[in-house]
This record gives sequence, C-alpha cells and structure tokens, in this order.
Amino acid sequence: MTKYPHLISDFLSFVKINSRSDENSTTVPSSPRETAFLNQLMKKLEAVGLSDVTQDQQSAYVFATLPANTDKPVKTLGFISHIDTADFNAENVNPQIVENYDGHSVIPLGESDYQLDPKVFPNLKNYTGHTLITTDGNTLLGSDDKSGVAEIISAMEYLLAHPEIKHGKIRVAFGPDEEIGTGADHFNVPAFAADYAYTVDGGPLGQLEYETFNAAQAEVTIKGVNVHPGSAKGVMVNALQLAVEFQDGLPAHDVPEKTAGREGFFHLLALDGTVDGAKLTYIIRDHDRAKFEARKRLIVADADQVNLAHGGQYVQVDVKDQYYNMREVIEKDMGVVELAKQAMLKLDIKPLIFPVRGGTDGSKISFMGLPTPNLFAGGENMHGRFEYVSEQVMAQAVDVVLQIVTDNYNQN
Repeated sequence: MTKYPHLISDFLSFVKINSRSDENSTTVPSSPRETAFLNQLMKKLEAVGLSDVTQDQQSAYVFATLPANTDKPVKTLGFISHIDTADFNAENVNPQIVENYDGHSVIPLGESDYQLDPKVFPNLKNYTGHTLITTDGNTLLGSDDKSGVAEIISAMEYLLAHPEIKHGKIRVAFGPDEEIGTGADHFNVPAFAADYAYTVDGGPLGQLEYETFNAAQAEVTIKGVNVHPGSAKGVMVNALQLAVEFQDGLPAHDVPEKTAGREGFFHLLALDGTVDGAKLTYIIRDHDRAKFEARKRLIVADADQVNLAHGGQYVQVDVKDQYYNMREVIEKDMGVVELAKQAMLKLDIKPLIFPVRGGTDGSKISFMGLPTPNLFAGGENMHGRFEYVSEQVMAQAVDVVLQIVTDNYNQN
C-alpha cells in the first residue's frame, strides 16, 4: 500500500495492543489498558504532525487537529473512531497475512482447530485477489475499530504530505468504551467543534449508515420464597419458574435469531438465579420510535401480569434507554450523508445504505447536536476469532475520507 505507507504497519501494531474495554467497570475509560493505548496514540498523532493533540477530561477522547490550509471559509469536518475491542480474548493478538487470496480456498487460522471456510463465510468470495489479515484462531483481530483508527491517521498523514490538496479545518477523535455502550456518553461536542462528522467504524466496502436501532436495557429482578420442597405447597414461590413465565410472556418471534431488517426484538442476554431469586437482563431494540416505546411498555406489563398471577410483587423491571435512531437527527439535513455517498460514487464504490441492526457512537453524538453517520472501515466477522479485513478495502476507506475532505472544500 505505497500510497499509504504506514496504514497496514500502524494497523498491525495497534491490534497487538490489548485495549479491551471492561463492562463491569465504572471508570472512564473502563480499563487501564485503554488509557495506556490512548496515551500511546497521542504520541503517534504528534509524530504524524497533527496539532492540538489533547485528551478531553470530560470524555477521555483524544482530540487532534489538522489545520486548514486555505483562507476560504470551509465547514469543519470531524472523523471519529474507537480504540477498545469487544468482549473476546484480545491478549497476544497474532495477525496472519494471506496474500492474493483466491476467493474459494479454506484459510487455516494459525495452528488452531479453526478456519475461515467460504461455505460458512460466503463473503470471502468478495475478496479474490486481496491481501487478507486474519487472526490465528485464538483471539479476535481488533479491526473493529483499529481499522478506523489506522485509516483516519493515514488520511491525515497523506494530507500533511500533500499540501496541494486544499481543505478546511479537520478534527479527529479517538475514544474508549464503544463496545460496552458508554464511550460516547460524555463526548464533548463543543470541545470537538466540528460542523458534522463521521465515525469510521462500519463493516465491508461501501457501508454508509445513518439509521440505527433505538436501544434500551431492562434488568428484571425476581424475588422468590424458598422453603423445603416437602412442605412447599401454597408457600414456595420459585423465582426460576417466574423467570420462565416472564420470558414466555414476551413475543416468541421477536428475538434476534428470528428477525431482520427493521424488525425489532427482545434479546435475553443473561439469566442467573435460584429458587430464592433470579435476575434476567434484556436488550430491547427497534428502529421505529413508537414501536420501541411500545416494547418498553410491554416488558413492564409482562412483569405486572406475572405478579398478578401470583398475587404479589415478586417481579420488578428497571428499563434504561441506551441510544436512539440517529436518523431522527440526520434526516433533517441529509447533506452529510449525500457528501459521503457522492464521494464513494466518484471512487466507483457502490454505497450500501441500509438500517443498522445495532448502534454506533454516532447514534449518541448525533443527538448531542453533531450529525455523525458511519463509514465503512472494512472488517468482517467482527468480535471474534473469525474476524478478518482486506488491506485493499482499508486503503479504499482512506480514499473515501480524502474524497470527502476534497468535496467538502469544493462545495463550500
């Protein structure tokens, strides 16, 4: 990748650093591993030549600036990615390189018992002739979102090396804890000071996302009455049995494994308990805000129904919103989406625009007043040992960032 000489070397060095977030932590960042990586990243940004490299105390995001090289009034662009990896082994990541992949062969993952098989992962067929970076089967790769980190840095490095490319002020941000859903909670929009931004955190080539789920989490606590089973009649209240009844009270079809597109769901994430007490954790998802609100009411009504059937207040539900569908914000001015769409078309990349069955940091940031759709970063099979990314697609992601920068200058 001679056009971007440090893109892949940076990526490979980044993924070897364990920066996994910790969902059980209450600190920001959630893990000292993330703090260490962010500190290292600050030195990298300074070495590249960016200005105003700081760590925002409110959010722990690292901010940096590429100053404008024109006196022309140009809107300030922002590019954002996260540095933490998902809840899977991230220690001793050992990437392997598969050059000139033929599009049909099985790829052994190191010396493990795992492999990438096109029969299981048909998207491999899209990468004929590409150089792929995979895991060795023992860890995740970390393309989500260290691909985005490396791509943004390479784009800034390229602009610094090519001052003939005119551009306005560009802000970049790298933050923690996206994978545990808290990273953007404290994002400092005034300090970032961009007119609009993009997260570079999507998947395969061409993804352009501005419609996400509305999201909530429900904690269901059940208190039972445990006595000796020999004398339990009329006295025992089995919390596990109530948990089963509660689960059965939700629509059987509305689960992730039976839904697609804009269909929402209730997802039982965890169940733990005994006769004496039980706890269930759900996530609630829907693209439509009215249906989302109805789902939250339904899960509370389910608890009421179980309590009524057993004549007591045994089941309690605590529902907390997590993020909302960014489309509500972005559809008011689609210019930020159109800018990215046209940039891809100019590069002969087909934009893939569809509702995300998930969320991004941009979901929260958009509702903070900074419209922030999501661009592809290249990763496939993210969050596990089967993760891989194409070197060529990573370079195309950098191309898109640069084209957006150029078009932003030209349209102002």
